[in-house]
Amino acid sequence: MAARTRYAPDRGLTLRMTATMFLLGLVFVAFVAAIIGIGAAYHASSAAIVLFAIILGGGFAIGSLFYSDKIALRTAGGREVGPDDKEFGEYARLLHGTVDRLCALADMKKPRVAIARTRLPNAFATGRNADHAVLCVTTGLMDLLTPEELEGVIAHEMSHVAHKDVQVMTAASFLAIIAALLIRIAFYGELFGGGGRGRGGNNQNAGIIMLALMAVSIVVYAVSFLLIRMLSRYRELAADRSGALLTGQPSALKSALVKVSENMGRIPTQDLRAAEPLNAFFFAPAMKLNAKATLSTVFSTHPSLKRRLAELDKIQQQLGRTAGPGR
Repeated sequence: MAARTRYAPDRGLTLRMTATMFLLGLVFVAFVAAIIGIGAAYHASSAAIVLFAIILGGGFAIGSLFYSDKIALRTAGGREVGPDDKEFGEYARLLHGTVDRLCALADMKKPRVAIARTRLPNAFATGRNADHAVLCVTTGLMDLLTPEELEGVIAHEMSHVAHKDVQVMTAASFLAIIAALLIRIAFYGELFGGGGRGRGGNNQNAGIIMLALMAVSIVVYAVSFLLIRMLSRYRELAADRSGALLTGQPSALKSALVKVSENMGRIPTQDLRAAEPLNAFFFAPAMKLNAKATLSTVFSTHPSLKRRLAELDKIQQQLGRTAGPGR
């Protein structure tokens, strides 16, 4: 549930995100039913294995939720700064001034502010709630964008905080984490003797159970992975929309998207690869712009540039109609 701010809700995207979460819930129920069926079919208990995966997966999810801000900052090489930070000087003043204006406009608590010194033009906001949120912007982004474009990007990122996106995505990823762990457990269990290879019926049954667990887990992981990617793309569109409506300047956000996406082509490939772990957090994914629609779009954490610009065009038309001809 979103925090009480002035960020505009998007009922259409909310409905689609709710449907995606519902589908993930159905997959989870089917997963549990399949696991129970596997154990019952072979008169063996796979409960201990599944319980271990759930506990371990829960630990990973909780750790990710509570430490996402610290992990992301360390990965990005970012450092928290005050408005009078001496090392970053004008960068820090510009960033804090922009965040202060947007927080007043959105009526939300100010997140911690951080800067990463890198040519990569990007930004991200993370944290389990508004009290533990951090916004990180790179010097490359501030060098590239105008103040209006920068404001649009920051409004987009602060929307993620207002709508508690880290909590939502962590909950959605829980099933995929469990499935991934069961795949590994089943694989190594089969690799190191689970198949029995002539050492008795119990070992043979254990091997069959391991193979069945692996097969079911692979299917569940694949389905949940695709649903999570779909949910991530919806949330990026929602952040674009609410950020553009908050500032009233979708054209500035469009311009920022184009500049950032095109500038990725000038960043060395090795730097883009190093930044890939943060793609799910970033304003725009750290990859070179590809104008062709490919299957990779299905696996992307972000909608295509074309889709994002088209949605912002709709918002611009909506704001034009709202303003009226006399404005």
